[in-house]
Amino acid sequence: MFDRRQFFQFATATAGLAVTGFSGAAMAQQSLTMGPATPFSYEGLKKQAREMAAQPYVPPVRPSPEVLDQIDYDAHGKLKFKTDLALWANGPSEFPVTFFHLGRYFQKPVRMHVTEKGQAREILYDNAYFEMPADSPARKLPDNSGFAGFRFQEARNGKLDWRKNDWVAFLGASYFRAIGELYQYGLSARGLAVDVAVFGKNEEFPDFTHVYFDTPAPGSDTVTVYALLDGPSVAGVYRFVMQRAKSVIMAIESTIFLRQDVARLGIAPLTSMYWYSEKSKATAVDWRPEIHDSDGLAMWTGTGERIWRPLNNPPRIITSSFSDTNPKGFGLLQRDRNFDHYLDGVYYDRRPSLWIEPTGNWERGAIQLVEIPTDDEIHDNVVAMWVPAEPAVAGKMFEFKYRMYWSAEEPYPTPLARVVATRFGNGGQAGTARPKGVRKFMVEFMGEPLTRLPKGVIPQPVLTASRGTFANILTEAVPDDVPGHWRTQFDLTAAGLDPVELRCYLRQGDEILSETWLYQYHPVA
Repeated sequence: MFDRRQFFQFATATAGLAVTGFSGAAMAQQSLTMGPATPFSYEGLKKQAREMAAQPYVPPVRPSPEVLDQIDYDAHGKLKFKTDLALWANGPSEFPVTFFHLGRYFQKPVRMHVTEKGQAREILYDNAYFEMPADSPARKLPDNSGFAGFRFQEARNGKLDWRKNDWVAFLGASYFRAIGELYQYGLSARGLAVDVAVFGKNEEFPDFTHVYFDTPAPGSDTVTVYALLDGPSVAGVYRFVMQRAKSVIMAIESTIFLRQDVARLGIAPLTSMYWYSEKSKATAVDWRPEIHDSDGLAMWTGTGERIWRPLNNPPRIITSSFSDTNPKGFGLLQRDRNFDHYLDGVYYDRRPSLWIEPTGNWERGAIQLVEIPTDDEIHDNVVAMWVPAEPAVAGKMFEFKYRMYWSAEEPYPTPLARVVATRFGNGGQAGTARPKGVRKFMVEFMGEPLTRLPKGVIPQPVLTASRGTFANILTEAVPDDVPGHWRTQFDLTAAGLDPVELRCYLRQGDEILSETWLYQYHPVA
């Protein structure tokens, strides 16, 4: 899986770059060397991707691999972009663009272009755009080697110093990430996921090889980026219209052409980290109470059901599939916002949640969740994505439209009570011998529908399990005097080591009071 620590630390370093070559305000700085103008259009880029998919894959040429290998983590960290040279540092966009340097961990060049009035010009790499030590191996790279990625800085006229703060970054394969309203990076997204956790196949990481920045009108509050995707099995085109509001909102269109058959084609994939939380932590594995970028998968099904599935750090790679037709949305969320639950200066409590809202007809498929074992926080070990039911065979084209919301909470919060905690321990009753193989679960719900219950009325839990038996079922108000805070507890007995799929929600008569809690329990020998 992708090393999140490398991405995060590179993406939050401060840098800048500028561009010239076109006439007019968009190119007023006369700072960069530009390639010749060539015709550009969105439809032309799609045509190019279709033609690429009909040909054998040709990987991008890596300039001077022996030099790139010398630009290790430390050397890369010393490459500082000159923010005075940022693209649109003086307009017309409110959001200047800076670029990442190539290095040992990001060796594939991405060709950056600026578009205006139907023309595109490439920004030609020169090491003069970077501050670098006199002995830096980066000085040995030839001109026009390309860049590793890019990011948008905060608004030139905003409350933050744009030279020191960015709000979206693209770096590595088709990975990108944005900060939410809490001004913190966390989980990542990808353009496409190809054969994640498919037995007998290696996961494929197609690359954004060419990026085009559309010159905006002065004062525009959005930025538009086009990206050409290429990999052994796929070619495609993406259009990102990104808005820096209270949160970050991206309207995305993707057109994908398949060169080869793909066993698991992941649309709108999200990649996050979950090591442990309050519900499950190995004894003294770390001093911090919890460590995760996301704590659950939220789903809003095509039929309207709201579902919360807490994440696991499983004993082996596990893929869970939730079949649906035209889902209303899904996302990996960080619901626990209490700093005392993390106690870490990297602010896990501020990590953004990321919600996917389909804006076109997605038809039949499944939201799939891949959970991979980890013993550290440096690796992204969770992937959530939409996998269409239609076979992904060579020659097939797929088109998808959706919005991404990088925010603190879901953009469309459920009116039902939400799951706010999942806990478990040894089953049985206090003061008696605890039976072996029995686990006690405690699921907490909180929300407005539970505040409306008449005094003395207890909501009814609806419990099911894929196997095993329940005992000692009890629902009660949590004794913290918080209105609408209830919990359901139960014991589960399930023989064997196969996972158990659990399901619970609260109701009163015919009224559903809460979202549905799903959990995959892995019995311990």
